[in-house]
Amino acid sequence: MSYRLRPLYNLGGYLSATCLVLICTLITAQILGRLIDLLTTAIGVGRIGLTIPGLAEISGFLLVGATFLGLAYTFIHGAHIRVTLVIGRLPAHWRVFVEVFCLSLALALCLYLAWYLYRLLADSIAFGETSYGLLSIPLWLPQSAMLAGIVLFCLALGEAWGQTLATALRRPGDFTIDDGNQE
Repeated sequence: MSYRLRPLYNLGGYLSATCLVLICTLITAQILGRLIDLLTTAIGVGRIGLTIPGLAEISGFLLVGATFLGLAYTFIHGAHIRVTLVIGRLPAHWRVFVEVFCLSLALALCLYLAWYLYRLLADSIAFGETSYGLLSIPLWLPQSAMLAGIVLFCLALGEAWGQTLATALRRPGDFTIDDGNQE
């Protein structure tokens, strides 16, 4: 299946990977800070206190970004977990309509989620909500990443739905389950 918005989905994937790299970098810095503290304590200098305040909270927000921003990227590359045990055994002309139904359901659920994430984001901005942890991080930041990721996923699902529906209506016997490896 070819996706016209593939560069946009790839951007989401790169942003997702950036979030994961930032998590690894912050955790590595925290570990190195603790090791240096242990070393300075062992030689009698005392603790320097090299810690990153709010690391768990920041890592959690970055994980939310990594998860949601990577949804469309993993979908178009066929990396989402799919159970094709039943659908793979159906004749092609039936399989395509089951696929259209599944994509319709997924798209409807994602649009519903996108709508409510938008409302959550608007409320967080309107009320100036911040996180409860050690750092007071505005909640609209991680919520924006969630909304952007879901919107990208809705776009990818919409493209897949349109192409699958076109196949269902024109030539249902030619349908094969997309593995995401086509450019």
